[in-house]
Amino acid sequence: MTPADLPAGPDPLLGERLVLRRGVSLQVCHMPGRAPSLVFLHGALGNRFNWRPQIEFGMAQGWECLAYDQAGHGQSTAYPRYSIGRHCRDLGRLLLRFGITTPLLVAHSYGVPIALEWARRRAVRGLVLAAGGTHDLDPWWEKPLMRLMRAGGRQLFRWPAVQELNRGWLSGSANPAMDRFFRESPIPVTGEPYRSVEIFWGYNFHRRPAPVRWPRIPALILSGGRDPMFTLAMGEALAGRFDQGRHLHLSQCGHLLMAEEPETVNRAIAAWIQEEGLVQESRT
Repeated sequence: MTPADLPAGPDPLLGERLVLRRGVSLQVCHMPGRAPSLVFLHGALGNRFNWRPQIEFGMAQGWECLAYDQAGHGQSTAYPRYSIGRHCRDLGRLLLRFGITTPLLVAHSYGVPIALEWARRRAVRGLVLAAGGTHDLDPWWEKPLMRLMRAGGRQLFRWPAVQELNRGWLSGSANPAMDRFFRESPIPVTGEPYRSVEIFWGYNFHRRPAPVRWPRIPALILSGGRDPMFTLAMGEALAGRFDQGRHLHLSQCGHLLMAEEPETVNRAIAAWIQEEGLVQESRT
């Protein structure tokens, strides 16, 4: 089955607003199905649409899929104060609401620290980690850039030409398939996403003590050869932290590899799920 085989109807990624706790509402899309239960985490400045090709592919396989806008992003409300721990608590509330006990976390960029910190203390079926987010998260240019954007520089992205320049920097190719990605996920012109990224500055996964369960977690690491933020060496180092770690390097892709080469990424995830024996019958 392929995404083209899905029944026509309203876009399931539109989702619904769910109140998780006082003052925090997230825009969430949940598609019931069998295990593995794929839970998608977007990166900084992103939203739930970032993983569209993989969500639609997972739905076509009959897998349960859950994706949402993290607090401060997309259509979700903001936090007064951000932390990785708060993001993990929101993830936990969503998993409880939908009865998902052992998620397969699929994370991109700054979503990777959230997935890793969740898996440090809680059961997961596996991890798919794309374009890093493990360390060196605050290169010299990022702090002043994010502060400039928060102060008002983001307004430049109201101009289509500036959005197009950003597309060329983040994407490793002029793939027409990226058109929809950038329509659904333009650089934000509101200030909140830029305030939220500061919690990741200084995070270094490799300096965190590894829990006992790391060797037992299957992990698929994805990196792009034209990614200016997560290199081949970083991907190899992350995969090496897991006894069941695998690394797929796509030399022609940039930071948005899951959208640039969706069919390649989908096939890789499906093959890895089968090889690791992660497919099960529907949950009871």
